[in-house]
Amino acid sequence: MPEPTTLIPSAPARPAHRDGNVLRWLAAYTSSLVGDSVYYMALAWAAARSGSPGQAGLVLAVGAVPRALLMLGGGVVADRFGPRRVVIGSDAARSLIILGMAATLLVTGPELWLLIVLALVFGAVDAVLLPALGALPPRLTGPGELARVQGLKGIGARVANIAGAPLGGLAVALGGTAATFAVAGVLFAVSTALLVRVRIARLPGDDAKVKEPALRELADGLRYIRRHALLAPLMPVIAVSELGFAAPLNIGLTLLAKERGWGAAGMGWIVAAFGAGAGAASLLLSVRGRIPRAGLVLPVSLLGGATAIGALAYTPSVALAAGAGILIGLLAGLSGALCGALVQTATEPGYLGRVTAVASLFTMGIAPLGYPLAGAAIGAWGTTPVFLASAAVCATGAVIGLASGHLRRAELPKAGAQGVGHTRPPHDRRSAP
Repeated sequence: MPEPTTLIPSAPARPAHRDGNVLRWLAAYTSSLVGDSVYYMALAWAAARSGSPGQAGLVLAVGAVPRALLMLGGGVVADRFGPRRVVIGSDAARSLIILGMAATLLVTGPELWLLIVLALVFGAVDAVLLPALGALPPRLTGPGELARVQGLKGIGARVANIAGAPLGGLAVALGGTAATFAVAGVLFAVSTALLVRVRIARLPGDDAKVKEPALRELADGLRYIRRHALLAPLMPVIAVSELGFAAPLNIGLTLLAKERGWGAAGMGWIVAAFGAGAGAASLLLSVRGRIPRAGLVLPVSLLGGATAIGALAYTPSVALAAGAGILIGLLAGLSGALCGALVQTATEPGYLGRVTAVASLFTMGIAPLGYPLAGAAIGAWGTTPVFLASAAVCATGAVIGLASGHLRRAELPKAGAQGVGHTRPPHDRRSAP
């Protein structure tokens, strides 16, 4: 599977949203996300049929455990073997695993133990896939286009959210659980086929890697973050803000609608409003390609999002809650995309997998494990105290960002910027890896 040996041109021939290679990668990414949605619907449906509600919840939650435990190791794998090989191999593995489950269900029922094994294996593959995904964009286009790529990723996620659930529901209705798993497996296969055709350029240092023991490489990556003038404050901002956003935007909205008597329709309007806000943020980045003063806009948008979460706890009507949802989606989408763009433009190529793994550990690994705790807290004290606590956590992330001069002054590269890592501010003596 040969890869190009030329470096990414300093000034891409066209913007990312008009680059066929980037759009091919975006199609693969979106197909994989739709496959995720269909897979989780199939897993939830099969778990509900084979066990109690509590057992079904266990099946859905257990996949987060290997992601949390193995994510950092996945970053080492991405940096050691290259993100292209890891992404293609992981996507292909997911396709084979899910298609194998579909075939198994044709001859046996959805036994609970089988679904738990599937969730664990799928989560382990995700732990390898996610860091490699984060290391790909700087190898697709120039540094000045990475914010636009983050916007395109957000649009892909919105498309997947809109298309995934109806497609999964249709597959369940027409063909049952086995057919739904088969649809997810085919979508992963389509993603793999598209990724094979994506051209991935090499970056400086890709050909000069010295392989060390895995634990030493992991420790080296953590030291790199700790000593980096921008990444050192940025990682706590990502971790703390994600922990604050995760509970109210997932389990919290469901319980809020139930507590206020808004029903499923009311919750649907709020979720749709959040999606519209997040989509607007993604579209803004996709069109503009760059946000000036990105390092300052990031914590300010987090602070605005925290305020909107706190306000959501006091909204007396669905209409006002939907308005708060739009603000939360817009500001959370903007801050999340800026986090991704800053990480990718500030990190040296050889560390991208490990740095992405640390960020993904909080967003995809640890945060979901807090859903049961948030649900229990809401059951004990109601939605208002939990939403206010979540808002306070988000605001803490914003304060961490505002307290860092390096982060406040960080800028994203302009279109046509040369080289890699241009958002990195001047290093002090501890900043070299």
